[in-house]
Amino acid sequence: MARDIILNLAVSLDGFICDEDGGFAWIGGQGDGRADTADQFDFDAFLASCDTIVMGRKAYDDCFSSMAEAADKRFLVASRTARPAEGNVSFLSGDVVAQILALKAQPGGDIWLFGGGELASSFLRAGAVDRYIIGILPVIRGRGRRLFLEGLPPAQLCLERCTVADGIPILEYRHRDQ
Repeated sequence: MARDIILNLAVSLDGFICDEDGGFAWIGGQGDGRADTADQFDFDAFLASCDTIVMGRKAYDDCFSSMAEAADKRFLVASRTARPAEGNVSFLSGDVVAQILALKAQPGGDIWLFGGGELASSFLRAGAVDRYIIGILPVIRGRGRRLFLEGLPPAQLCLERCTVADGIPILEYRHRDQ
C-alpha cells in the first residue's frame, strides 16, 4: 500500500492556523451539534494510520507538548538550524520536501503534514500533498499565521468526504487526477 502525505489542519474561516504568537486557544467548535452529520471524521483512526508527523520548527515549538497522544510516532521537524535528535524527534534542514518524498517511497504508514503554513506551502509548490483534511473553524480571526501563502500554483481538487461536528466542517480532498 502506498503511503500518502496528508495535510491535516484546522483553519479559521479566513484562513489562519494560529494566532500571531502561535497560540491555539481560540480553536474550538460552536458548542452546538444541530448540523452534525451522522458520518464523523475519526481523528484517532487518522492518527493510527500515520507513523510520521512532519512539522515546521515554529509549529513544533508552539504545540509539540500538546501532541502526547502521538508519542509513538516519528516526528520530523523542518528547521533552518541544525539540532540533534531528541527522542522520537529528528530535525531536518535543506530540501525537506525531497527528504519526505524519499521517506514516502519506503514502506510504512501515512505521513501527516501538520504544518505550519510555510512548510505546507513548500509541499504544495512541489505537488507533494496527496490528500487534504481541512477543518473549517467557525471563527474569523482577522490576523495570525496563514495556512496558504501567496504564490502557490493552482491545484484542482476533488471533495471525497465532508463531515460536520460541533459546527466544524471537515473537508477531505484529493487531487482530481488521482
